[in-house]
Amino acid sequence: MTGLILVLGVALAWGAGSCPAASKPNILFILIDDMGWMDLGCQGNRHLRTPNIDRFATEGMRFTDAYAPAPVCSPTRAALMTGHSPARLHLTNHLPHQDRFTPEKSKLLPAEMRDHLPLESTTIAERLRDEAGYATAFIGKWHLYKGREEKFAAQFQGFDINIGGCSYGGPPTFFDPYRIPFLKDRRKGEYLPDRLADETITFMRQQVKAKKPFYVALWNYTVHWPMEAPEEFVAKWADKPKAGYNHKVYPAMLETMDLAIARVLAELKKLEIEEETFVVFTSDNGPFGGVGDARPLRGDKGHLYEGGIRVPLIVRWPGKVTAGKVSGEPVILTDFYPTLLEVAGLKTREEYPGDGESLLPLLTGEGAMKRDAIFWHYPNFAFHRDNRLGSAVRMGDYKLLEFFEDDVVELYNLRKDLGERSNLAGKDPDRTTAMRKRLRRWRQESGANMPRPRK
Repeated sequence: MTGLILVLGVALAWGAGSCPAASKPNILFILIDDMGWMDLGCQGNRHLRTPNIDRFATEGMRFTDAYAPAPVCSPTRAALMTGHSPARLHLTNHLPHQDRFTPEKSKLLPAEMRDHLPLESTTIAERLRDEAGYATAFIGKWHLYKGREEKFAAQFQGFDINIGGCSYGGPPTFFDPYRIPFLKDRRKGEYLPDRLADETITFMRQQVKAKKPFYVALWNYTVHWPMEAPEEFVAKWADKPKAGYNHKVYPAMLETMDLAIARVLAELKKLEIEEETFVVFTSDNGPFGGVGDARPLRGDKGHLYEGGIRVPLIVRWPGKVTAGKVSGEPVILTDFYPTLLEVAGLKTREEYPGDGESLLPLLTGEGAMKRDAIFWHYPNFAFHRDNRLGSAVRMGDYKLLEFFEDDVVELYNLRKDLGERSNLAGKDPDRTTAMRKRLRRWRQESGANMPRPRK
């Protein structure tokens, strides 16, 4: 009888999120920088070489309608860390944000915004480390403060170690010597994706030896500018068709990214922790238009059209997530804050409501998403100055965009018109009005900052 009571006690402890640390799943969150929706073979691209990620997709669930919280990097990263939308955080553009991106003829100035992720925010790393006993590591691109304000770096936001996470949006170079804060140079000519993979592998080995669950945020600098890859890979692509890609090095960067990630995934198997590790693979926004090709999507990085915000997403958790399943459910990366909490046996705090919804019921097949809409707010000009300030909402198959300067509204049926070419706003006024009201109510509830009139 005593043994039965003990077993029941352990089971109840797991349900309450207070199980022994060793029984908690590891979490590996891989974020690629500026990788577009069509930049993988498993997404339908037949011109690139990403065999390892393609194989990984067959081992987990791949989402066809996954979205970044913003069309640029910093707000997406802040949303992943906090579970709050960029609109609520008032961190809506890439850092450092300046009015210098405002086109001369614009009638509006961009909305005011933060220039860092506040220390007061409760990050997912803080909760996993402080409440669930996880060892936490940040490896790669942080880009959540400006300049030299290193008090806002990753090691002060819940991570035990920070390797390379600073204010940089892109590396000075992808080859050692890197000249990146919090990343020591090691071997001249070494390639950055390989180095970050090595650091991740080392950290995972240490935690397995210590029998401690880990959370690794492997947020790669690649495939961001500058376009650099080892010469042997660049040479392989010299005579191959680029299929719309505007830079000969970009396919080589994607291939070397694939190989670096493959080493990290292979290490999980070597360490015999593959089945107890929850792995996420995704991107922070659409591709840089000067090098990438988002077709058939419209737009690219910095735009609220699908090419700027729709991203690849694959989740693997052997035995929990059905291998090879493809989901068309619209999801947004903000959802991973409550998802990772639930994976670790923690609950969302009532005093800290988030903007995401846990994906775990959807991933495990035990339930469906409860919400009926996802939102975006981008009241700032991107680095290319080519976007229009606006917000967007997706409800079911329909997506509505509201642009502020000219008060233009666009409505698209994404199931029938993935490329957002046929504006239905004039043909479906009732739906347009309803979705626009819903979008405005969300902005108000989020406390979103709006663009300012130019004086």
